[in-house]
Amino acid sequence: MNSMAEINQFNHHAMATYFQVRIANQSKSYAAQAAQAALDLLDGLEARLSRFRANSDIAQIAHLATGEKMRLSEPAFACLQIAKQMEQATHSAFSPTPAALKTRQSLPQWELLLDEHSILSVSGQLEFDLGAVGKGFALDRMGELLRQWDCPSFLLIAGGSSILAGDQPAEAPGWSCGLGEDDSAQRFFLTSASLSGSGLAVKGSHILDPRTGLPALRQNRAWVLADTAAESDALSTACMVLSERELEEVFALNHSWLCFLETEKGYRPLGMRALPQRS
Repeated sequence: MNSMAEINQFNHHAMATYFQVRIANQSKSYAAQAAQAALDLLDGLEARLSRFRANSDIAQIAHLATGEKMRLSEPAFACLQIAKQMEQATHSAFSPTPAALKTRQSLPQWELLLDEHSILSVSGQLEFDLGAVGKGFALDRMGELLRQWDCPSFLLIAGGSSILAGDQPAEAPGWSCGLGEDDSAQRFFLTSASLSGSGLAVKGSHILDPRTGLPALRQNRAWVLADTAAESDALSTACMVLSERELEEVFALNHSWLCFLETEKGYRPLGMRALPQRS
């Protein structure tokens, strides 16, 4: 295999997990430069989006009193826009503020002011946790940057449960990705799509139903295929609390989404999007 056909891999720790950048169809030296640019971008996004960074936008938002507003950086505003859209699309089964229900009876209310690039606190303390959308948002931004670097053939992975595929490697129909572990029997070739999974095996009952404040009832894993990693991340979390009837309603409204629910016989697809090619 020549140097241009090799898949170059780079690893990095950020957002409390491990990120991996794979770049194909480029020389190793140029792929390394492009990967470093993407990882530098990732670190910058973490500084803006992490609730554990005292100076981040997300940490500062928590100090807003009702009626106060705050101007946001471009990435923080864009990420919260997506979070708001996914909250509406899932009928509040996904929320960036579910932890608030541990100490109060209702979720905090907030609005984004487009003209001012700001957030307005309507009620309650705005304790955001972007763990269910932030990693996906970072992957999307990293993918955009790699395309600007003329590295469109990439695979980006965050913690093994969030995957974003770019163009396929040379002489391959796509990037081989499985539902679950590397030896998963259900694997697909992905191209220009994202796959994200949620479950309780690793962190236990850490997913709360934003509508009730109770732990997720679904015990088995759920994976979601979507066009963007931010969407698939948010949707896979919502899948843990939505009933199958609710899932059918949500996924019927967007033909670019596909859900895989774990059963005793493997994963069962649910949604209107066509299944990708099996690998």
